Amino acid sequence: MLMKKWLAAAFAGGLMLTTTAAWAQTVGPQGETATPSSSLTLSDADIAALKDKGYKAALLWHTSSDFTNAVTAGATDEFARAGISIAVKTDAQFDAARQRSDIETALAAKPNVILALPLDPVTSAEAFRQAVKDGVKLVFLSNLPKDYKQGTDYASIVTDDLYQMGKQAADAMAKAIGGKGKVGYIFHDANYYVTNQRDQSFKKTIEKDYPDIKIVAEQGISEPARAEELANAMLLQHPDLDGIYVTWAEPADGVLSALRGAGNTHTKIVTLDLAEPVALDMVKGGNVAALVADKAYELGRAMAASGIKSLLGQQTPAFVVAPALTVTKENVSQGWKDSLNRDAPQSVLNAAK
Repeated sequence: MLMKKWLAAAFAGGLMLTTTAAWAQTVGPQGETATPSSSLTLSDADIAALKDKGYKAALLWHTSSDFTNAVTAGATDEFARAGISIAVKTDAQFDAARQRSDIETALAAKPNVILALPLDPVTSAEAFRQAVKDGVKLVFLSNLPKDYKQGTDYASIVTDDLYQMGKQAADAMAKAIGGKGKVGYIFHDANYYVTNQRDQSFKKTIEKDYPDIKIVAEQGISEPARAEELANAMLLQHPDLDGIYVTWAEPADGVLSALRGAGNTHTKIVTLDLAEPVALDMVKGGNVAALVADKAYELGRAMAASGIKSLLGQQTPAFVVAPALTVTKENVSQGWKDSLNRDAPQSVLNAAK
């Protein structure tokens, strides 16, 4: 999810949320049980009930990116099926104050549904309150305004299947190193439920399912710019690592630089989220073995479906997760489309030929 800016905004705005639930499956920011997005569908009767109602939607995003473009496409297509037009689209540029202004602008257009990623729990709680009073159906991406109640204040939270992302990363690592060896574990050193669940799922899957793989080095990271430095220190102590898990793609690029600087072509990297530098190394047969990503288009579709069901007065699940997918050299073109609803960067496509 373009983690650099996303997490910078999270830290600045107090977006870090916790859960005490076990790491057996993806759970929501308040411990909510996950519902697969595939179960959130519209029937022919649902579509018919919305015909000629003139409903409108607003998409209030935190940034502009390939990710938000894909979420927008999924939501727009689902709304179009129900005859719901997109009245407003905004980009808060990771600015909570600007997002508040965006909400006011959107409400002037009188939307019936708002899809948004709240940038700051406290500010967002106040900013979206008028929408709640106006009876607008709210569906949130990955985060929740403080003290909001599902079914009263909002319809659903929709996010990635975080547990599966970590598990698939562990499975990809095991495949890359032949099911045995020593690996390093670079995790996100902050109290943020999205990355925490992904990281912990990787670690637990390795420990549970792959007894011949040992995590021999662990390092927390909070600033992606330090990734190369931290990787160099890890490799100095453990030069024989067979693999390194990295919490997301930007610090993975720093780890890749450390491996290249050491002339290390042996150690494999598995990381999360799609990014051109690590994907390019992967398709060229370098250190990067696999990237695990979300299905952003499906996130948008599920958000729209939840909003539509709420308009119809139907019960909606509190916490919805979209599938994860593993992208490798072999499926990079299709994987990019499945995740982001667009072609992979031309450099990656050219190198994959």
